[in-house]
Amino acid sequence: MSLLRFTNKGIYCKKGDFYIDPWQAVDLAVTTHGHADHVKWGNKAYLCHDLTKPILHQRLGIDLKIETLPYNKQIDINGVKLSLFPAGHVIGSSQIRLEYKGEICVVSGDYKVEYDGISTAFEPVKCHTFVSESTFGLPIYKWQPQDLIFSQIKSWISNNHDQNKTSVLVAYSLGKAQRLLKGLEGYSSIYVHNSIANLNEAFIRAGVDLPETIRITADTKKDDLQRGIVIVPPALAEGRWIKNLINGSTGVCSGWMQVRASRRWRSADAGFALSDHADWPGLLSAIKATQAEKVFVTHGFTATFSKYLNEIGIDSEEVKTQYGNEEEDEKIEEQPTVKEDLS
Repeated sequence: MSLLRFTNKGIYCKKGDFYIDPWQAVDLAVTTHGHADHVKWGNKAYLCHDLTKPILHQRLGIDLKIETLPYNKQIDINGVKLSLFPAGHVIGSSQIRLEYKGEICVVSGDYKVEYDGISTAFEPVKCHTFVSESTFGLPIYKWQPQDLIFSQIKSWISNNHDQNKTSVLVAYSLGKAQRLLKGLEGYSSIYVHNSIANLNEAFIRAGVDLPETIRITADTKKDDLQRGIVIVPPALAEGRWIKNLINGSTGVCSGWMQVRASRRWRSADAGFALSDHADWPGLLSAIKATQAEKVFVTHGFTATFSKYLNEIGIDSEEVKTQYGNEEEDEKIEEQPTVKEDLS
């Protein structure tokens, strides 16, 4: 493979002289999406999808030098043809397609194949080399249809309401929270943590339609939330303010909830296996659709997944990266800044 190199700074395209989702500062960072494990502060310039730009500004600062591309538009960087294709992971998430002298490589970033109603649906791209995540690369991970998961969430909220309980949903600020909001459209009095509210505003300014929410502030009273819905990031799931809610019931929304032990580990009252990553069948279907001759597997169950690909006749190799810790993304960003870890 001549187009891509895996270096101590990240995935490097030597011909184009740029990096894809580097974890150290570089001159040009081509960014797949806005989660903190895939985008870092300090690069001289960034290239990303139009809808990722407001996320980078919100999270890294307004003074960044950012160039944007819509999906399916091709540009030339030092002779390398570069274009973005939908990854379906979160709003603006992109697969990076590179072409040079007939060789085509695609770096997926993170992706999911089920359309979530808010992110642009995943689009498989034929290539010679495909770099795939494997966050849930074990056969045990097989998601139920999204409609069924939301039916379970709504039933849980209804039961909580009947018992005079506040429904606290735990979800990543970027992606999962907005997906929940779209799935719960029509419900009144949805309260969101400050970090979620800020990202929602960034999306709304960029033209994304999101349901109305109420920002939680230091002045919000617990009585206001009684029998309502609250969405908070993982870092606050076990915070004092949530624990001290009157009749609060906590539901964690994550693919890890597929395994019961994860639910106990989270000390949650309910767990909903709602993931923004492809499950085992999704990973396999996406990779087969690329018709790639070589697959590099990153972040997740790399050994198991790569071994299986080789067993079914797809040449595969593990690659070590610093991706895959979205939860660290939340821990960094969501540290409480006002009293009682509220906003």
